[in-house]
Amino acid sequence: MQISTVIGLVLGLISVVVGMILKGAPISSLMVPAAYLIIIGGTAAAVFMAFPMEELKRFPKLVKIVFFKQQLMDRKEMITLFMDWASITRREGLLALESKVEEINDDFLRSGMRMIIDGNDQDFVRDVLMEDINATEDRHKIGSLIFSQAGMYAPTLGVLGAVIGLIAALGDMSDMAVLAHAIGAAFIATLLGIFTGYVIFHPIATKLKRISKNEIELRLMMLEGLLSIQSGVSTIAISQKLSVFLTPSERKVMKEREGGSGEQKD
Repeated sequence: MQISTVIGLVLGLISVVVGMILKGAPISSLMVPAAYLIIIGGTAAAVFMAFPMEELKRFPKLVKIVFFKQQLMDRKEMITLFMDWASITRREGLLALESKVEEINDDFLRSGMRMIIDGNDQDFVRDVLMEDINATEDRHKIGSLIFSQAGMYAPTLGVLGAVIGLIAALGDMSDMAVLAHAIGAAFIATLLGIFTGYVIFHPIATKLKRISKNEIELRLMMLEGLLSIQSGVSTIAISQKLSVFLTPSERKVMKEREGGSGEQKD
């Protein structure tokens, strides 16, 4: 579970509700079905107009990614894994890794491992895997774009909802109390548009970009590790090369782990 997503959503709702209470606005004023129809329905309509159905079919998966943490390989464990593979390769050759291929759970890493074991040219391996990475990054950009566009449409539709509400309110000015209530209800659409746009849709788009960046960096790390094994570099060299993908605190933990193991690597 992405606990930060849940915290952000709950905190956003609490902030609006408590803010309304402190301002003396009745919570019941939020119960304006027309406003929800205009904002939710209008935003959905705009998104359907903007994107082809093939891309919108990924919407449920994108929501799942935002709320549930992806199962990605730990970077420190990946370095240790590549060091072990490098040690085996230097002793027994690349073909000795063939028995390890089916143990790999990541499709990208498994595909790259098969290519280097099959003896493909290093430039070919790099080109193929980079094309895979670029294609993945493009798909991720489309996913975040869906939400960023929804975040742009929703506040504008909120203004549209307010205008529609004001038109209805000003249609009958005989009772000032009723008129005041109608004007207040008209601006609920604006509130909903701004809230959904800037508290839900835009932040989700940002989170998807961050998740994508993390996954792409992980794949670049795998690529460098595979090419290093193919080149026959030492385990120490692989550790130094892949450690650039770690944060300073992670590098410190990695050094302590390597120092504490007391094992001499090739």
